[in-house]
Amino acid sequence: MAIDVGQAHKELTVGEVASRSGLAVSAIHFYEAKGLIISRRNSGNQRRYRRDVLRRVAIIKVAQRLGIPLASVGAALATLPESRTPTAKDWARLSAKWKMELDERIEKMLQLRDQLNECIGCGCLSIESCKLRNPMDTLADQGVGPRLLDPE
Repeated sequence: MAIDVGQAHKELTVGEVASRSGLAVSAIHFYEAKGLIISRRNSGNQRRYRRDVLRRVAIIKVAQRLGIPLASVGAALATLPESRTPTAKDWARLSAKWKMELDERIEKMLQLRDQLNECIGCGCLSIESCKLRNPMDTLADQGVGPRLLDPE
């Protein structure tokens, strides 16, 4: 059975993208509203997606499972050419950057985990002595009242 070349390059409806990706139509619309994927409108004002959107959606879902913020996913996807499907080489570049971000987050989480035992005794999360809420009392120099606790 021969493959119809015209059919192979056919654009997808939002329902087809949802069905093929396992996502709800609302998720596809959400990703588009966030600028993570794009569509065009046909003459009937219906969304049409290029086939490479399926790979982009897969990248988004994997990144989300890793806990990568959508802003980082969007910035990464913006580095990819819109004219083609993301390749294994593209994925290697994106995943290497995300691996570094994850390693940094893991290191922070390990430090927080290791400091938990120090708070058990105080019970009040004292702003003066709690290493989790106010590491080394660095916020005291900024005056009284609440301060941004994680400047990143």
